[in-house]
Amino acid sequence: MTDDATGPELRASDADRERVAEVLRDALAEGRLDMEEFEERLEATYKARTYGELTPITRDLPAAGVTPPPPVSLVKEPVPSGGWAGRIAGGEGSSSWAVAVMSGFQRKGRWTVPKVFNCFAFWGGGEIDLREANFADREVEINCVAIMGGVNIIVPPGVEVVVRGIGIMGGFDHREEGVPGEPGAPRVIVNGFAFWGGVGIERKLTREERRRLKEERRQEKLDRKGAQPLGEGFGDHRRMLEEHREWRRDLHEERRERHEERRERQRERRDRRRGGEY
Repeated sequence: MTDDATGPELRASDADRERVAEVLRDALAEGRLDMEEFEERLEATYKARTYGELTPITRDLPAAGVTPPPPVSLVKEPVPSGGWAGRIAGGEGSSSWAVAVMSGFQRKGRWTVPKVFNCFAFWGGGEIDLREANFADREVEINCVAIMGGVNIIVPPGVEVVVRGIGIMGGFDHREEGVPGEPGAPRVIVNGFAFWGGVGIERKLTREERRRLKEERRQEKLDRKGAQPLGEGFGDHRRMLEEHREWRRDLHEERRERHEERRERQRERRDRRRGGEY
């Protein structure tokens, strides 16, 4: 076999084109390509017939262009280990109170929730994010007083939530109450008082977990494509179009989440300028 057999004139397969499309989608999500550039390159990808036509499409992107044979790992990354037992840290907690008076406060990231956390918001707002937090005890209590202000509590999946707050011309969010907790997961009790204000409770995954689930779904699609008999789906542009539309929906959702995160950061900076963190 000569070198020409693996040269740029070698015919590309549907799987090769889809690998290049994945590189383009990542580049769009990271902001390396705008939508117009992405769609132009994607169209050129699905029209390409040889490796020589595919290679220039991703030449200026971090992932190298497709070269025969294009290596693709079919091994999933291991899921990070560590259960709830590792997050029941004991101790006194890294922060036991917070105050926002015409300003804001935030507790998020790697911090330890004490057995009792007290917070007060008056003409201001606060965010208590428990998704990456450790817990001083298997049952913790968050006492919130919101007067013409609000407090938002974010809990990870698996945590049991009990709401016992009282609202007068205000309220406490009960939507997450009653969801059974996972074995060994902490129990979060939300107490307090809201007057012309509110305490919201929502359940969210971390950004890293959302990204991991997205990669798992993407890998499952590649596995299904790899399991198709030779010739099945060849040239099936309708299937590619449907997958592209599904990916576009996921991208719009991811952009919406990033937009919300930017707004939250802007609000936090504005609150710090007004009164600083307490």
